[in-house]
Amino acid sequence: MACTPQNTIDSIGSTDASRIGLLLVKIREAGLMGLFLVEIERRPDERGYFARTFCEREFSAAGLPVRFVQCSVSVNIRKGTVRGLHFQRAPSPEGKLVTCARGRIFDVAVDIRPGSPTYCHWAGFELNEEDKTLLYIPPGVAHGFQTLEDEAVVFYQMTEFYRPDLSDGVRWDDPGFAIRWPLAATVISEKDRSLPDFVK
Repeated sequence: MACTPQNTIDSIGSTDASRIGLLLVKIREAGLMGLFLVEIERRPDERGYFARTFCEREFSAAGLPVRFVQCSVSVNIRKGTVRGLHFQRAPSPEGKLVTCARGRIFDVAVDIRPGSPTYCHWAGFELNEEDKTLLYIPPGVAHGFQTLEDEAVVFYQMTEFYRPDLSDGVRWDDPGFAIRWPLAATVISEKDRSLPDFVK
């Protein structure tokens, strides 16, 4: 393929993101068109803390979807496991809201939408159980992740129902994207290993 590798890498931490609504979540653009980081606002006390991870008003104000039709969990035994890069084709492309419920992951989004100003660019972020940041991945963007610790658990919410006939993907190590994965891949499914390179 003829894509020029371009990327954004960000380690989630302190930001100067603008706050939305009642200061319960912080939502900021994240390097690709339609890609957003959702950072929670903790309310600590002697028990621990309370935080809201979704608010219809705040998501709507930021231009994010407010309807999610399916939720899934991915449990990963070994550090270095790679899943992806996955997407769902038209007529039911899906958006995903992803967070790391246990451990740490390097989460990657690749824009494969023709006509997008960030076409063929990728963005990577560390998501972890400490800050509970979420990443919203819009329809038409391929998604994958690598675990940075053993026993990492990833939680997804999807905007469309899963369609096996529309499920698709591109190879995690496609040289046209040149994604800088932080670790050598230790575990990857045969299905994901057999995904094709992206054809522009």
